[in-house]
Amino acid sequence: MLNGPQNALVPVRNTLPARWPNGSAGYTSDRSAGASPDLAALDLVDVETSLGDRAQVEKFLPDILGRALARCWIDRVFRAAFLADPVRTLSVHRIRLPASIRIHVVTEGQTRPMVVVSEEGLHGSPARRLLYLQLVMVAGK
Repeated sequence: MLNGPQNALVPVRNTLPARWPNGSAGYTSDRSAGASPDLAALDLVDVETSLGDRAQVEKFLPDILGRALARCWIDRVFRAAFLADPVRTLSVHRIRLPASIRIHVVTEGQTRPMVVVSEEGLHGSPARRLLYLQLVMVAGK
């Protein structure tokens, strides 16, 4: 990584998070007592986050969704929840979105999931696509 670990979408740790017996990464969204501090590396945000309007969604949501897509690669339980209902999954992970924002995860015809964020139109007008993300791995020498 050219810019170092401080610019990584997913925090870089010297050790991997602990594994639970079911094979998924051990994580609790409620940060219950006794949770390993290493598991905080899997959090999507550090604090409760409310994105109140389209401008905030366009500015901050790409980074959050990048973290979510990266986590999908390493946590199959999170992946299943995120693919089934991305808005609810973000809500469980302390991210609040405006009611007009819709998130769809496209997997058909894709080698990797693509996340499409749109805003419902006013008074029956069509939805407006705000952004889309797809995590792509690039290697260099």
